[in-house]
Amino acid sequence: MPRGIFITLEGLDGSGKTTQIRKLSTWLSKRGLDPVVTRQPGGTETGDRIRGLLLDARSTALAPMTEMAMMFADRAQAIAEVIEPALAAGRIVVCDRFTDSTEAYQGGGRALGSEVVLALHKTICGGLQPDLTILLLPSLESSLSRARRRNTRTEAETGTNEDRFEQEADSFHQRVWEKYREIAIREPERVVRIEGDLTIEEIHEQIAEAVAELLVLRGRKA
Repeated sequence: MPRGIFITLEGLDGSGKTTQIRKLSTWLSKRGLDPVVTRQPGGTETGDRIRGLLLDARSTALAPMTEMAMMFADRAQAIAEVIEPALAAGRIVVCDRFTDSTEAYQGGGRALGSEVVLALHKTICGGLQPDLTILLLPSLESSLSRARRRNTRTEAETGTNEDRFEQEADSFHQRVWEKYREIAIREPERVVRIEGDLTIEEIHEQIAEAVAELLVLRGRKA
């Protein structure tokens, strides 16, 4: 059986990833491709517990290296439990975040640098790379505004505060944004950058076009 296809979506919180993953999943399902949709951190029982610690606003004492190690612990579990079995079975995997997020947030935002992130990726993830990464880069201001509104609404509805990253200074998020652009420039064959404050449908059209092209290259019905 041919190996599956690994697609990731990246971007700042509030960039619209959740909406676009939902639309992409529907687009794929209508073509009979039945994607496996997952997220990082999270997506497994162990990963969801790690996610709770990483995003909880009360986790104020996490050292940057600890934070990065937890991200990779979550990722290793997700690869073993969800991603690799699905790819081996020939499925399409759509994942909300992967190592690019760690390079952007911990390598860029926390100023740990790309080298340590990429070295850990090679060791822990076996060098597994997405076949296609969609990078959503609306303006920094609009992303942060949406993310903070969403977290306020979620806290009011559930009592759970998951805005530990959103509480960081704008300079932190600027470093994340810049690191994402650096990754896209470094790996143009893998990363499709969708930049600017576009409508939901405009973004979806660009994503569908990129995924359709990949499917054709892999001999799948697009």
